[in-house]
Amino acid sequence: MIEFKVNQREVSFDGAQDTPLLWVLRDHLDLKGAKYGCGIGLCGACTVHIDGKATRTCVTPVATVAGRQVVTIEGLAPSESVLHPVQQAWIEEDVPQCGYCQCGQIMAAVDLLQENPRPSDEDITNRMTNLCRCGTYVRIRKAIHRAADLIAEGK
Repeated sequence: MIEFKVNQREVSFDGAQDTPLLWVLRDHLDLKGAKYGCGIGLCGACTVHIDGKATRTCVTPVATVAGRQVVTIEGLAPSESVLHPVQQAWIEEDVPQCGYCQCGQIMAAVDLLQENPRPSDEDITNRMTNLCRCGTYVRIRKAIHRAADLIAEGK
């Protein structure tokens, strides 16, 4: 039995320890925000936070999160009526096109802003390695700058 927290809730998984965390989140905990994209940790559609760090769950065995804190896009906002500043910026800048990669993009952007509250365009390009097949990178960059402003304003 593997026990850990997801979005502040104690959960357990009684299955193969090498099961990718992505499938535990989606199939056992019914959290559908993290998506399957590549299965080899390259595209980032499956990104969540583990102990505050952006992590690609398609290559993360569930056993490695025992006793740890996982936050998915479903648990990112501080409440149902208040979005996280990155989520708010994504809406304000109209980032999504098809939307498939957006949960992973948002989780990666939050991680970036936690480490670098005022990233340059170059910082964003170097750190945001998630793929967007629709090519919304310009809007993603703009939203990250907007989120940095919102965070600095305390919103």
